[in-house]
Amino acid sequence: MCAVIGIEISGVTAQDISSIRHLFIESRIRGKHATGVSYLKEGKVHTIKEPVDAVEFMKNNNPADWIDENGDIKAVAHCRYSTSDLRFNQPIADEDLSLVHNGVISQELPENWKELYELDCETANDSELLFHRPDPTAWETASISALLLDRNGIQYMRNGKRPLWTAEVDRGKIYSSTQDIIKRSGFKTLETSRVDYAGEDLQP
Repeated sequence: MCAVIGIEISGVTAQDISSIRHLFIESRIRGKHATGVSYLKEGKVHTIKEPVDAVEFMKNNNPADWIDENGDIKAVAHCRYSTSDLRFNQPIADEDLSLVHNGVISQELPENWKELYELDCETANDSELLFHRPDPTAWETASISALLLDRNGIQYMRNGKRPLWTAEVDRGKIYSSTQDIIKRSGFKTLETSRVDYAGEDLQP
């Protein structure tokens, strides 16, 4: 059980920063072993990962630093409940793309992935398979609740086997693993809904 977080807010205010902090801290209920964020700034994806819970992560990192040149924040984040080596924390990212994922992509051993899936992975985190092949139909037995961040913003993937919620907020949208986390975050929500899997593999 891990938490995924997504934030797309324009004209970020001090109140937004406070609510983002609370969104992270409330998300730690689903994972306290590690916390990470990727944010879009100066046309690149920047990523920070630390083997600490969200409370400590927020002490070390200021969401105001994630504001881009237009005054906006586009970010995805992850609170990890570790079932394997803490070296393989999320987000999984490069300068163009970031993935946060809750679920299981493959039960196969990492040393077999290249032969089975024809993918070269740098870590033993099976979420990296989804990073390289972000198509839920390619992973029929997987459980997927995921957010992707690229230069165009956030997209989601969900196949119904893990929770994912979204909420319209003033000047933007947030994503969370549960509705309760959104309610406790401090964001004033205009509408909250579960992200349903309705046959589309990747939703804007």
